[in-house]
Amino acid sequence: MRIRSALTRAAALGAAAVLAATALTACGDGDATSEAANPYGLLQAGVLRAGTLTDAPPNVYLKDGKFTGFDNDLLTAVAAKAGLKVEFVGTDFSALLAQVNNHKFDVGSSSITITEARKKTVDFGNGYDFGYFGLDVPAGSPITGFDQLAGKRVVVVQGTVQDDYATRENLNPVRVPDYNGAVNQLKAGTADAWIAPAEIGDKSAADSSGKITVAAKQLSPAPTAYAFAKGGDKLREALNKALDEVIADGTWSRLQAQYYPGRPIPADFKPGSGTVAVPSPSAAS
Repeated sequence: MRIRSALTRAAALGAAAVLAATALTACGDGDATSEAANPYGLLQAGVLRAGTLTDAPPNVYLKDGKFTGFDNDLLTAVAAKAGLKVEFVGTDFSALLAQVNNHKFDVGSSSITITEARKKTVDFGNGYDFGYFGLDVPAGSPITGFDQLAGKRVVVVQGTVQDDYATRENLNPVRVPDYNGAVNQLKAGTADAWIAPAEIGDKSAADSSGKITVAAKQLSPAPTAYAFAKGGDKLREALNKALDEVIADGTWSRLQAQYYPGRPIPADFKPGSGTVAVPSPSAAS
């Protein structure tokens, strides 16, 4: 009886060991399969979840319920080169970078200017666009330049590079969560000026029925790029490669001409890695 019990216990232990080894093997295979199906660690395999804005044309905005604009259309083309579809989700700019780094989004698409301060929160891909600051004022305003803003009520969108500029210049800016808020301040006469991304400022003035005018512009100090969570190197590198591909095939030039007609490109600006020839808009169309 004792021999039989010992044999029974040994058999049970052997079976348990086999089951454990099988389970470990299955887990290993599952991890490998999962990594192969989702090599970039996306929230959903094959889908790039992008945080963006809804109210900043021509860069990022909603049109007939669809997310569009230069940044978003470019990201859609870039993602396609990497075999990914894009799911856009609207958010506020002030929360966007933290949301990207906390993995609420796989990427941030919102004409984000690269700064040293922002690099502490997220990593950036290669620059895909340049930009100008625009100075929008109510119609009839005597303000004609950035050097006339001291002591004025200047509105900015919170967390933007324009906010950084106004703070650095000691303008004590009024911060609002989105571009519609800035436009409404000018229309209501509760702000003397709005420092905006120039293209967004141009579009807002054109759509204001004469209530807002553009007083001045100046070149922004750094390029714009897509934002990625810290450690997301595989995804960032894949989209950097894909960005070079859409530059080379003329998509970048075509979208530039579509969204920024007539806007001169600075001679020293090279999109993407800077190693790819940029077709002219006429060649890309």
